[in-house]
Amino acid sequence: MKQTVPAFILLLTMAACGGASTDQAKTEEKKEAAAATGVAYTIDTTATSVQWRATHKGGFAPRFGTIKVTDGSLNVENGALTGGSFEVNLNSLTTDPASVTEKDKKSTDLDGHLKSADFFDAANHPTAKFVITGVTAYDSTKEKSLLPGATNLISGNLTLKDSTLNITFPAQVTIAEGDVTAKAKFIIDRTAWGINYKTEGSPENWVISKEVEIGFDLKAVKK
Repeated sequence: MKQTVPAFILLLTMAACGGASTDQAKTEEKKEAAAATGVAYTIDTTATSVQWRATHKGGFAPRFGTIKVTDGSLNVENGALTGGSFEVNLNSLTTDPASVTEKDKKSTDLDGHLKSADFFDAANHPTAKFVITGVTAYDSTKEKSLLPGATNLISGNLTLKDSTLNITFPAQVTIAEGDVTAKAKFIIDRTAWGINYKTEGSPENWVISKEVEIGFDLKAVKK
């Protein structure tokens, strides 16, 4: 029988899964990684899904797509998460063609733009990383989350390009004997990691939303 427990949360990159607005991730300075003790679960990259969504000002021309997780693990001890980390391949970023409705634009063109030095500079910074720094129980009587069934607050260092900041957000985690699953949807401010188009405050940068929504469905398995 599965039970819901503290556990691991995932990811990053620019913009997140579709749907209504979500929880704003608390953003702070980089913190020390949590010690990983207990049983190791390996992230199943074929069963893990990470989504992104971003829009222009006013919500016009929403863009959304996916990014692949290439490696990672999490540790569970006595029914609780003790630590973990994962990596994302920014060169795997793809835009869903359904989000590009302009006749003169292609989703593959946007893929290249986001991977270029204008945004993620994937040629020089191909990997984004998340490292767990803390896990606490989620108290729905004290905090309200737009994520149904949130069980934990996860904190971790998120590295994008050459910048690392700590983020905290709600997650729903379920653990069984052979696997752990986790779901989350939250918002980050891309400019906190220095991701700006052209220059900060420029009209070109202004028309792109600073808020990026990140969503994931994570599965990790015991080896």
